[in-house]
Amino acid sequence: MIRTIIVLLITLITLPVIAVYYDAPLSVEQRDTLHYLVKLMLGVGLTCFVVSEITRNYSQVDKLWSIVPLLYTWVVAVQSDFNDRLVLMAVLVSLWGARLTFNFARRGGYSWIPWQGEEDYRWAVLRQQPMFQNRLAWSAFNLFFISLYQQGLILLFTLPTIVAWQGADKPLGALDYLAAALMIGFIVTETIADQQQYNFQQEKYRRKNAGEPLGEYSHGFCDRGLWSVVRHPNYASEQAIWLSFYLFSVAATGRWVNWSLAGGLLLVLLFSAAAISVKKYQPGNIRITKATRSVCRGLFRGSGGNQTLAFCCTIFDVPKTAFRCYRLAQSNPEHWSY
Repeated sequence: MIRTIIVLLITLITLPVIAVYYDAPLSVEQRDTLHYLVKLMLGVGLTCFVVSEITRNYSQVDKLWSIVPLLYTWVVAVQSDFNDRLVLMAVLVSLWGARLTFNFARRGGYSWIPWQGEEDYRWAVLRQQPMFQNRLAWSAFNLFFISLYQQGLILLFTLPTIVAWQGADKPLGALDYLAAALMIGFIVTETIADQQQYNFQQEKYRRKNAGEPLGEYSHGFCDRGLWSVVRHPNYASEQAIWLSFYLFSVAATGRWVNWSLAGGLLLVLLFSAAAISVKKYQPGNIRITKATRSVCRGLFRGSGGNQTLAFCCTIFDVPKTAFRCYRLAQSNPEHWSY
């Protein structure tokens, strides 16, 4: 985990700096806007740090994840004198942000007291790690990773707006419309995935509170619809949304690889490194879908299920006895039986 964090921090600091100096230069107005956005990001990040340290709720960045990108993109749109492409990008981000804010709010993420509300369980899991038992170590992690890194990442994946501004004279074209269609499509799939998860959790807790048998809800997490195909379809859609957003910078400049790609790539790395949700569930509740099992087994075709199980135990960092393998039609677990 520490090595992953170090790699992410180094990349966050060095890649944009190198890319800006070796890519097409920014105009004075574009550079000034970028500097303003960086200062704004630092102010927001430090505010999140102070509030989280005072309240011991470390999801302050989560509360702003769907809000500050709207601010960043509209600042650039205004500074560009409402260029058509920049306005389109800002409108799409506003659509994304409104939907994500609603989903976070209905899960209890916000409170009338702004610094209260639900805390992401992953932070509680991480606080139990030996390396974070020291209060100073956790505060440092909170400052540099939870608060500043994540806020910096949010700014980075909105910065295709700055590169798109460089091509302000180029009218909207086919690639712009493709990027917009992709973003809308992935916003729709993210909405469907979140709704499926919400419906599942609502019914699970209704049964718990009513004292009814949980049945197919006993393993704890959704495995229907999009969730039967992809383990985290909402996360996959989130990453795809911002990679699609990057295409606007390509459409404006013709440069398929430019420095604003850093944000999208770092977002993918962050989601890859944050796959600790499996730890939330007790042994016996860790589930491999039929599709995932088939892929894992295919990696060892002809070698038998034992190597497949060993591979998955290594990937998920859990003992063999904690795994149960389900066929989608079954409600009772079998122990890794094909």
